[in-house]
Amino acid sequence: MTETGKRANNATISDLGIKNATAHWNLSPEKLANISIEKGQASLTSTGAININTGEFTGRSPKDRFIVRDAITEKSVWWGSVNLSFDEDKFDALQQKIVNYLSGKELYVRDAYACADKSYRMNIRVVTEYAWSNMFAYNMFLRPSDSEIESFNPEWTILNAPGFMADAKVDGTRQHNFAILNFTKKIILIGGTGYTGEIKKGIFSALNFILPHQKNVLPMHCSANIGKNGDTAIFFGLSGTGKTTLSADPNRNLIGDDEHGWSGDTVFNFEGGCYAKCIDLTAEKEPDIFAAVKKGALLENISYFKGTNTVNYEDTTITQNTRVSYPLEHIENIATPSLGKNPKNIFFLTADAFGVLPPLSKLTRGQAMYHFISGYTAKVAGTEAGVIEPQTTFSACFGAPFMPLHPTKYAEMLGKKMDESKVNVWLLNTGWSGGSYGTGERISLKYTRAMITAILNGELEGVDYAKHAIFGLQMPTTCPNVASEILNPRNTWENKAAYDAKANELANSFNKNFEQFAEYANAEILAAAPKAAMSV
Repeated sequence: MTETGKRANNATISDLGIKNATAHWNLSPEKLANISIEKGQASLTSTGAININTGEFTGRSPKDRFIVRDAITEKSVWWGSVNLSFDEDKFDALQQKIVNYLSGKELYVRDAYACADKSYRMNIRVVTEYAWSNMFAYNMFLRPSDSEIESFNPEWTILNAPGFMADAKVDGTRQHNFAILNFTKKIILIGGTGYTGEIKKGIFSALNFILPHQKNVLPMHCSANIGKNGDTAIFFGLSGTGKTTLSADPNRNLIGDDEHGWSGDTVFNFEGGCYAKCIDLTAEKEPDIFAAVKKGALLENISYFKGTNTVNYEDTTITQNTRVSYPLEHIENIATPSLGKNPKNIFFLTADAFGVLPPLSKLTRGQAMYHFISGYTAKVAGTEAGVIEPQTTFSACFGAPFMPLHPTKYAEMLGKKMDESKVNVWLLNTGWSGGSYGTGERISLKYTRAMITAILNGELEGVDYAKHAIFGLQMPTTCPNVASEILNPRNTWENKAAYDAKANELANSFNKNFEQFAEYANAEILAAAPKAAMSV
């Protein structure tokens, strides 16, 4: 066994059962990048970032994510199609197989932690087969100082072995790839996939169980920023709703772009980096992300302009889910440390392709919990193969694949937080107006930003509101720098009967989706459901 690099005096991967390996501890991102290039696993781009190919999987595989069913999880996890159960004995056997697979190899070990709030800090040790996987862990998790490494004691361990293929019939997996969480052993096994997002989402899933279930902290799949006066804003939203774009504000500092906790009066980032989509990336659309793609950044599954090492962000030959990871420090406007006080405003972002929901509405406590559980947006033609008409998409708590508990648990925690902090919750539709996708027009980003600015400046506190007939949402009748005629979506449709029919159709979709949660939802949440009718 050969082990080199910075580590605690008693730290050794032989404690994990790994034998006769060469382990490189806590290498710098520069060294990890050079090793990846030297081994032919990465190429250097014109900006100084490296580019790797994750292989067969270019995204997460939700059907291959499991949680070990044991004394800790048996009666607390919401078992089903999202949280798939795995036997303890099968986990132990598979862990031993991975340990045997990693033995004798050249490995990379990273000590890092999650949660910027020291009260909830989770120390993590990541053992990876590839140098670039370790570079991802460096970029995405919080980075301990050299002195902290000297006394580092891991709470959770990730064993990452993309080259190890499971035997589904023997190992209990669905197929050869897997990501499995064990809350008793505090180990995450990842195998058969090189997609780096499994590393960060494994820890996110663990925190989404530990924080609410054991520490009374609300975990959130959201972005967050903070103003010059210390006012925190939170943005929830599924892919394509504008979460990253709208939270990037030159007048506010970014706390984080994806995963946060809310404890007491503090909002804190789980991560130390960003993992951004790159498709069609330009300096004009996303200046912060574009500028962050430099030395130290890790690009995934990107193509080049022919004969060059210049990245072609429009090329989707490998995947539409092209990505880049980089440390938060690659962005200029960041909060240091990644903390904020109680939010004053929370935004639920949706891209309603049916043109039904208002561009802006203020939610009651019950509505906030209902729409949080629903997690609605819509897919439009071209976003996925086979999508030719707008389709409703619901993802509980705006992050269903990572939520081990029943969604009502998180929603009720949100309701309690609303009471304690007197926060305002807004539903912001960044989708269509004047008709559905194909007929109406996308709501102007200029208007969306104006609405957010007006809210953050307190300019909607004295305005009048009108109630949506079906969804019951409170719609402001005026908003600075926004055309008043778009604020009530029905007014933007030439055919009012067609709007009413589409609104009822969407309301029925909401209600049908919510049937799976109704048994555990309280009366206040249930009362916030849209009231579908034949006519309005």
